[in-house]
Amino acid sequence: MTDNKRIQSFKPVVDESTKVLVLGTMPSIKSLEHQEYYGNKQNVFWKILFTIFGEAYTDCYADKIAMIKRQGIGLWDVLQSCERKSSLDSDIVAEQANDIKGLLGQYSTIKTIVFSSQKARQYFDKYIGDIIGVSLLTLPSPSGANARMSFQEKVVHWQELKAKL
Repeated sequence: MTDNKRIQSFKPVVDESTKVLVLGTMPSIKSLEHQEYYGNKQNVFWKILFTIFGEAYTDCYADKIAMIKRQGIGLWDVLQSCERKSSLDSDIVAEQANDIKGLLGQYSTIKTIVFSSQKARQYFDKYIGDIIGVSLLTLPSPSGANARMSFQEKVVHWQELKAKL
């Protein structure tokens, strides 16, 4: 597959107050263009979080990051790099995992990992596996590609994240 491009994930968004780490698979093409986690407008990740925390939605990325930090939420991806020709997780090949165990060693306040898709959880299970003292929760993908669920149905499931804080 010579039309695939090697892409890199972003640095983690974490600090000493992070209690829950949300892990995606890999940033989409739009997210990479915007240099923002969940930067594709079709992805409702940010709208879900603002909804479950009862805050007014904003398009300002710095405000989005400030909001999740206030809530004790961090962001990262299971994969550090991969080759992919589209934004679909099914197109990922030649993947390499991030050092999630190393990050958790630095930030012992993280007690829960939430996966923002089934595929993120599958890659985590493949490359990292269970971590003693850290609970794992897989939630429905907020991606526009997950059209099986309405926005409101996704919000109901994502309330589980709030319960972990």
